[in-house]
Amino acid sequence: MIVARNIHKSFGSLRVLKGVDLQIEQGEIVSVVGASGSGKSTLLQILGTIEKYEEGNVKIEGVDVAKLNDKALSKFRNQKIGFVFQFHHLLPEFTALENVCIPALIAGQSKTTAVKLASQLLEMMGIAERATHKPSELSGGEQQRVAIARALINKPAVILADEPSGNLDSKSSASLHELFFRLRKELGQTFIIVTHNQKLAAMADRKMTIRDGVVFSENN
Repeated sequence: MIVARNIHKSFGSLRVLKGVDLQIEQGEIVSVVGASGSGKSTLLQILGTIEKYEEGNVKIEGVDVAKLNDKALSKFRNQKIGFVFQFHHLLPEFTALENVCIPALIAGQSKTTAVKLASQLLEMMGIAERATHKPSELSGGEQQRVAIARALINKPAVILADEPSGNLDSKSSASLHELFFRLRKELGQTFIIVTHNQKLAAMADRKMTIRDGVVFSENN
Protein backbone atom coordinates (compact mmCIF):
# COMPACT_ATOMS: atom_id res chain seq x y z
CA MET A 1 0.00 0.00 0.00
CA ILE A 2 2.71 2.49 1.02
CA VAL A 3 6.45 2.27 0.48
CA ALA A 4 8.76 5.06 1.68
CA ARG A 5 12.51 4.95 1.22
CA ASN A 6 15.23 7.17 2.69
CA ILE A 7 12.91 10.09 3.52
CA HIS A 8 14.70 13.26 4.61
CA LYS A 9 13.00 16.45 5.75
CA SER A 10 14.36 19.64 7.29
CA PHE A 11 12.83 22.90 8.45
CA GLY A 12 15.60 25.44 8.01
CA SER A 13 18.64 24.10 9.84
CA LEU A 14 16.54 21.62 11.85
CA ARG A 15 16.75 18.10 10.42
CA VAL A 16 13.50 16.35 11.37
CA LEU A 17 13.61 13.14 9.31
CA LYS A 18 17.00 11.59 8.58
CA GLY A 19 16.39 8.66 6.28
CA VAL A 20 13.08 6.99 7.19
CA ASP A 21 12.24 3.66 5.55
CA LEU A 22 8.87 1.94 5.90
CA GLN A 23 6.52 -0.41 4.12
CA ILE A 24 2.83 -0.75 5.00
CA GLU A 25 0.57 -3.43 3.60
CA GLN A 26 -3.04 -3.24 2.44
CA GLY A 27 -5.45 -3.52 5.39
CA GLU A 28 -2.73 -3.12 8.01
CA ILE A 29 -3.14 -0.94 11.11
CA VAL A 30 0.19 0.61 12.03
CA SER A 31 0.79 2.89 14.99
CA VAL A 32 3.63 5.42 15.06
CA VAL A 33 4.96 6.51 18.43
CA GLY A 34 7.80 8.67 19.63
CA ALA A 35 8.63 11.67 21.79
CA SER A 36 7.34 15.11 20.85
CA GLY A 37 9.57 16.51 18.11
CA SER A 38 10.71 13.09 16.92
CA GLY A 39 9.23 13.65 13.47
CA LYS A 40 6.20 11.35 13.56
CA SER A 41 3.61 13.99 12.59
CA THR A 42 5.91 15.30 9.85
CA LEU A 43 6.22 11.77 8.52
CA LEU A 44 2.42 11.41 8.51
CA GLN A 45 2.04 14.67 6.57
CA ILE A 46 4.59 13.46 4.01
CA LEU A 47 2.77 10.15 3.60
CA GLY A 48 -0.44 12.16 3.17
CA THR A 49 1.21 14.25 0.42
CA ILE A 50 0.61 17.45 2.42
CA GLU A 51 4.29 18.05 3.16
CA LYS A 52 7.08 17.69 0.60
CA TYR A 53 10.36 15.91 1.33
CA GLU A 54 13.87 16.82 0.18
CA GLU A 55 15.24 13.37 -0.47
CA GLY A 56 13.85 9.86 -0.87
CA ASN A 57 10.81 8.30 -2.51
CA VAL A 58 7.17 7.68 -1.54
CA LYS A 59 4.84 5.38 -3.46
CA ILE A 60 1.17 4.89 -2.58
CA GLU A 61 -0.58 2.04 -4.39
CA GLY A 62 2.38 2.02 -6.76
CA VAL A 63 2.11 5.74 -7.62
CA ASP A 64 5.25 7.84 -7.18
CA VAL A 65 3.61 10.91 -5.64
CA ALA A 66 6.60 13.17 -6.32
CA LYS A 67 5.90 12.85 -10.05
CA LEU A 68 2.37 14.26 -9.78
CA ASN A 69 1.77 17.94 -10.50
CA ASP A 70 -0.20 20.00 -7.98
CA LYS A 71 -3.58 19.41 -9.63
CA ALA A 72 -3.03 15.67 -10.02
CA LEU A 73 -1.70 15.44 -6.46
CA SER A 74 -4.76 17.21 -5.02
CA LYS A 75 -7.05 14.81 -6.91
CA PHE A 76 -5.00 11.81 -5.77
CA ARG A 77 -5.11 12.99 -2.14
CA ASN A 78 -8.88 13.57 -2.26
CA GLN A 79 -9.56 10.11 -3.70
CA LYS A 80 -6.95 7.93 -2.00
CA ILE A 81 -6.23 9.42 1.44
CA GLY A 82 -8.48 10.20 4.39
CA PHE A 83 -7.29 12.39 7.28
CA VAL A 84 -8.34 12.39 10.93
CA PHE A 85 -6.78 15.04 13.19
CA GLN A 86 -6.73 15.65 16.92
CA PHE A 87 -8.74 18.87 16.59
CA HIS A 88 -11.34 17.53 14.11
CA HIS A 89 -11.21 20.59 11.79
CA LEU A 90 -14.95 20.48 11.25
CA LEU A 91 -16.45 23.61 9.67
CA PRO A 92 -18.51 25.25 12.43
CA GLU A 93 -21.20 26.72 10.17
CA PHE A 94 -22.16 23.34 8.69
CA THR A 95 -24.04 20.40 10.20
CA ALA A 96 -22.44 17.02 10.82
CA LEU A 97 -24.00 15.68 7.61
CA GLU A 98 -22.80 18.66 5.57
CA ASN A 99 -19.26 18.35 6.95
CA VAL A 100 -19.12 14.70 5.94
CA CYS A 101 -20.41 15.51 2.43
CA ILE A 102 -17.72 18.07 1.60
CA PRO A 103 -14.94 15.74 0.27
CA ALA A 104 -17.47 13.87 -1.89
CA LEU A 105 -18.74 17.13 -3.39
CA ILE A 106 -15.16 18.24 -4.06
CA ALA A 107 -14.60 14.91 -5.82
CA GLY A 108 -17.52 15.65 -8.14
CA GLN A 109 -20.24 13.51 -6.58
CA SER A 110 -23.81 14.77 -6.89
CA LYS A 111 -25.38 16.23 -3.76
CA THR A 112 -27.90 13.35 -3.67
CA THR A 113 -25.14 10.74 -3.76
CA ALA A 114 -23.01 12.62 -1.22
CA VAL A 115 -25.91 12.92 1.24
CA LYS A 116 -26.73 9.22 0.86
CA LEU A 117 -23.13 8.16 1.50
CA ALA A 118 -22.74 10.60 4.41
CA SER A 119 -25.95 9.36 6.03
CA GLN A 120 -24.77 5.75 5.75
CA LEU A 121 -21.44 6.61 7.34
CA LEU A 122 -23.01 8.53 10.23
CA GLU A 123 -25.22 5.48 10.79
CA MET A 124 -22.11 3.29 10.84
CA MET A 125 -20.50 5.69 13.32
CA GLY A 126 -23.53 5.40 15.58
CA ILE A 127 -24.43 9.09 15.42
CA ALA A 128 -27.12 9.21 12.70
CA GLU A 129 -29.44 11.08 15.06
CA ARG A 130 -26.86 13.90 15.30
CA ALA A 131 -26.73 14.52 11.53
CA THR A 132 -28.41 17.94 11.68
CA HIS A 133 -26.36 19.20 14.61
CA LYS A 134 -23.48 21.62 14.19
CA PRO A 135 -20.04 20.85 15.71
CA SER A 136 -20.64 23.14 18.70
CA GLU A 137 -23.63 20.95 19.62
CA LEU A 138 -21.62 17.71 19.57
CA SER A 139 -19.39 16.13 22.20
CA GLY A 140 -15.68 15.65 21.49
CA GLY A 141 -16.23 11.96 20.76
CA GLU A 142 -19.12 12.74 18.40
CA GLN A 143 -17.07 15.37 16.58
CA GLN A 144 -14.28 12.86 16.08
CA ARG A 145 -16.73 10.31 14.64
CA VAL A 146 -17.97 12.94 12.21
CA ALA A 147 -14.35 13.60 11.22
CA ILE A 148 -13.80 9.87 10.64
CA ALA A 149 -16.96 9.65 8.51
CA ARG A 150 -15.68 12.60 6.48
CA ALA A 151 -12.34 10.84 6.02
CA LEU A 152 -14.10 7.71 4.77
CA ILE A 153 -16.64 9.16 2.35
CA ASN A 154 -14.50 8.88 -0.78
CA LYS A 155 -13.56 5.30 0.16
CA PRO A 156 -9.83 6.11 0.39
CA ALA A 157 -7.20 3.41 0.34
CA VAL A 158 -5.56 4.70 3.52
CA ILE A 159 -6.62 6.64 6.61
CA LEU A 160 -3.99 8.79 8.32
CA ALA A 161 -4.80 9.72 11.90
CA ASP A 162 -2.75 12.22 13.93
CA GLU A 163 -3.42 11.91 17.67
CA PRO A 164 -7.09 11.03 17.01
CA SER A 165 -7.88 10.44 20.69
CA GLY A 166 -5.69 13.25 22.03
CA ASN A 167 -8.64 15.39 23.16
CA LEU A 168 -10.95 12.58 24.26
CA ASP A 169 -11.64 11.11 27.68
CA SER A 170 -10.63 7.51 28.36
CA LYS A 171 -14.08 6.07 27.57
CA SER A 172 -14.36 7.92 24.26
CA SER A 173 -10.78 6.98 23.41
CA ALA A 174 -11.46 3.28 23.96
CA SER A 175 -14.59 3.52 21.82
CA LEU A 176 -12.66 5.26 19.04
CA HIS A 177 -9.92 2.63 19.10
CA GLU A 178 -12.49 -0.16 18.76
CA LEU A 179 -14.09 1.73 15.88
CA PHE A 180 -10.83 1.76 13.88
CA PHE A 181 -10.59 -2.02 14.05
CA ARG A 182 -14.24 -2.49 13.14
CA LEU A 183 -13.81 -0.20 10.13
CA ARG A 184 -10.77 -2.15 9.00
CA LYS A 185 -12.77 -5.37 9.22
CA GLU A 186 -15.81 -3.97 7.41
CA LEU A 187 -14.18 -1.66 4.86
CA GLY A 188 -10.65 -3.02 4.48
CA GLN A 189 -8.89 0.33 4.89
CA THR A 190 -5.25 0.72 5.84
CA PHE A 191 -4.70 2.85 8.97
CA ILE A 192 -1.58 4.74 10.04
CA ILE A 193 -2.08 6.26 13.49
CA VAL A 194 0.31 8.68 15.16
CA THR A 195 -0.40 8.54 18.88
CA HIS A 196 0.91 9.05 22.39
CA ASN A 197 -1.72 6.60 23.62
CA GLN A 198 0.26 3.47 24.40
CA LYS A 199 -2.88 1.33 24.69
CA LEU A 200 -3.93 2.23 21.15
CA ALA A 201 -0.37 1.80 19.89
CA ALA A 202 -0.18 -1.69 21.37
CA MET A 203 -3.48 -2.73 19.74
CA ALA A 204 -2.13 -2.09 16.23
CA ASP A 205 -0.84 -4.85 13.98
CA ARG A 206 2.55 -3.18 14.17
CA LYS A 207 4.05 -0.40 16.27
CA MET A 208 6.78 1.81 14.83
CA THR A 209 8.91 3.98 17.09
CA ILE A 210 10.46 7.13 15.62
CA ARG A 211 13.53 8.42 17.42
CA ASP A 212 15.85 11.20 16.28
CA GLY A 213 14.32 11.25 12.82
CA VAL A 214 14.60 7.57 11.95
CA VAL A 215 12.57 4.40 12.55
CA PHE A 216 14.18 3.19 15.77
CA SER A 217 12.20 -0.03 16.19
CA GLU A 218 9.21 -2.00 14.92
CA ASN A 219 7.14 -4.42 16.99
CA ASN A 220 4.44 -6.80 15.73
